[in-house]
Amino acid sequence: MSVPQLGDEQRGEEILAVFDTAFGELLAADPAAFRVKFRKMAASAFAFYRGTACLFYHDLDSGNAEWGGGRGLSGPYLDERTSRVWIHGDLHAENFGTYMDSGGRLVFNVNDFDEAYVGPFTWDLKRFAASVALIGYAKALSDAQITELVTVYAAAYRERIHALATGAKSDEVPPFTLDTAQGPLLDALRDARALTRFGLLESMTEIRDFERRFAPGGGSIELDAATRYKVLAAFDGYLETLPESSLTRPDSYRVKDVVGRRGIGIGSAGLPSYNILLEGNSDALENDVVIYIKQAQTPAVSRHITDPAIRDYFQHEGHRTVISQRALQAHADPWLGWTELDGAGQLVAEVSPYAVDLEWDDIDDPEEIAEVVADLGRATATMHAAADDTSGESLVPFSTERAIDAAIAADEEGFAPLLVDFAHSYGARARADHQIFVDLFRNGRIPGL
Repeated sequence: MSVPQLGDEQRGEEILAVFDTAFGELLAADPAAFRVKFRKMAASAFAFYRGTACLFYHDLDSGNAEWGGGRGLSGPYLDERTSRVWIHGDLHAENFGTYMDSGGRLVFNVNDFDEAYVGPFTWDLKRFAASVALIGYAKALSDAQITELVTVYAAAYRERIHALATGAKSDEVPPFTLDTAQGPLLDALRDARALTRFGLLESMTEIRDFERRFAPGGGSIELDAATRYKVLAAFDGYLETLPESSLTRPDSYRVKDVVGRRGIGIGSAGLPSYNILLEGNSDALENDVVIYIKQAQTPAVSRHITDPAIRDYFQHEGHRTVISQRALQAHADPWLGWTELDGAGQLVAEVSPYAVDLEWDDIDDPEEIAEVVADLGRATATMHAAADDTSGESLVPFSTERAIDAAIAADEEGFAPLLVDFAHSYGARARADHQIFVDLFRNGRIPGL
């Protein structure tokens, strides 16, 4: 076993301290779930990066000039407005995929809003840029090719923000749909279209006594009577958070069955969750709907945003997640809502049969990667532009696209190089951190495991 250098030892202690702040309580409550999470993170530098938004924001807020200069909300392109934009919070290259919007249209866009918050718009762009560097490195692309990819992303983002700021309305910019998408984005949409609600129900449920119920096994946990009662009471509270347009058929919300689940993914380790089977939009068994209730987490970025007006805007983390998603995502899931359970905020949404994530395994040609990255830049800009004075929320009471457009216009030439430099430097940092983390984990140095 190689002996780590002093710098690695110090960085290891720093990583452990950040992990303790971000994961300590959940890890203590469910060490087994975190052993699964950490083994997934050990698989690659990108998997490690996905699971460590907490470390990313700790580093951004460290004042290290190499990673953006300045502490807190200071830095290039940031002012009173551009540091107060609704951001995704965990914008990496794999957090894009398909969903069916409230109008019944399949859309490819940003997904997974668990980390969404209000903060500097450049933090989203930097997190994405570093993820491109990690993917490029894993695909053995040269530094020059990675530079080109990040430049393409920056240019596409800049172009779309400028278009939105100078006349085009968000609803006039076509989303990525079966009619407008190309390449891997269109492939994902076509894969989603081939999926069915019946197929999802067949994988999770069975028919017993002429009624659909959750099937045993497959990760489901039978609930005792007291827990079931608490979950159903939380469900009643959730119904009050839905927009009236979602309550068109009251029978749609008749509960057929409830089971427990335990989150063991990279982002949901240790978080208790429940699945509820509902009647759906007709009495037919193939139209039943599965929703989940999941304890919402504290977003990593929120630990570095100290404005009480932002913090106090949200009732709890479930409320924050839903309000953020509704602000950032046009035509969000009509089942999206929030509730409380055992004093903790909960996120409620449909287990969608039409969710397909963008898969990078077969996207290897540099030209094709560049086309995808450009589309994701446009999607990022459209997302940032959606959540402002027109979103129905008062937390960001100005036009974000105009504020961002003006900030970039003040130094057009420096915009892409800022993201390129960050991508290379932080990508290298993440690769080194991954190796440090693997050594900490395999040598039993992560407390609580």
